[in-house]
Amino acid sequence: MKEKKRIGAVIYHVLVFAVGIIMVYPLIWMFMSSFKDTNTIFTTAGTLIPEEFTLQNYATGWKGFAKINFGVFFKNSLFISVVATIGTLISSAIVGYGFARFEFKGKGILFGAMLLSMMLPAQVLMIPQYLWYQKLNWVGSYMPLIVPYFFAIQGFFVYLISNFISGIPKELDEAAKIDGCSYVQIFTRVIMPLIKPALVTGGIFSFMWRWDDFLSALLYVNKSAKYPVSLALKLFCDPGSSSDYGAMFAMASLSILPSVLIFIFFQKYLVEGISTSGLKG
Repeated sequence: MKEKKRIGAVIYHVLVFAVGIIMVYPLIWMFMSSFKDTNTIFTTAGTLIPEEFTLQNYATGWKGFAKINFGVFFKNSLFISVVATIGTLISSAIVGYGFARFEFKGKGILFGAMLLSMMLPAQVLMIPQYLWYQKLNWVGSYMPLIVPYFFAIQGFFVYLISNFISGIPKELDEAAKIDGCSYVQIFTRVIMPLIKPALVTGGIFSFMWRWDDFLSALLYVNKSAKYPVSLALKLFCDPGSSSDYGAMFAMASLSILPSVLIFIFFQKYLVEGISTSGLKG
C-alpha cells in the first residue's frame, strides 16, 4: 500500500509539473526571446535558448518613444495601480462591514445586486461609462481609472471582505461597544486589524488587475506621456512598418516583475485570505 501511495504521489507531481510547464511556457519563451536579436526571434521560434545572448533589446526598449523613456510608463502604472487599489480596499472594507454586521431594509436586494454586478461583462458598461466620464470632462486623465474604485464598484472584493468579517465573532464587537466604542471605532480598532489577510488578498488581486488593465487605459488616456505600461507596450508594434518585437518582449518581461514579486512576498496572506473568507462563524 505504501508503494502504491508513493507511486501515485510521484505520478501526481509529475503530471502537475508537466501541466505547470505547459502553462508558463509562453512566458518562458517570451523571456528567452527578449535576449535574441529581433530579426531572429521568429526564425528561431522553435529554439528556446538563444544562440547569442544580447541585452540590446532591454536598452532599446527602455529608451521608449518620443524622448519618453519606459521608466515614465512604469511610474504611471504604479501610480494608477496603487491609488486605485487603496480606494478599492477602503471602500470595499466599509461596504463589506455594513453587509456583515448591520441589518437594514433592502439588504438582501442590495447584496443580490452586488453579486449580479460580478456577473455583468465590463463591455456592457463600456459605452455608457465613457459617455458619463466625457460629460464630467474626465476623458484624457487618470480620473476614470482611479476615482470609481473609491466607491466599491468591484463586488468581488466586497464579497471577499464581507465573508471574512462574518467569520469574526460578534462578541468582539459587543465587548468593544461595552467599552464605549462607536461603530467607527469598532471598525477601525477591532475589525480592520483582524481582516488583514483579506485586505492583502484583495490588494494583490486589485493591483494585478489595475496593472494589467489595457482596455480602460486605451479608452481614456490619449497622451503618450500618460500611458501606463500595458498601453505603452503596443507602441512597439507598428502595422505600417517593422515592429521591434525584441524590445517589446524585453519590456513585457520587466512589466510582469511587480506582480510576480508581490505574489511571492505576500503568498502566505493570499492563501490565508482566500481559504478563511469561505468560512463563517
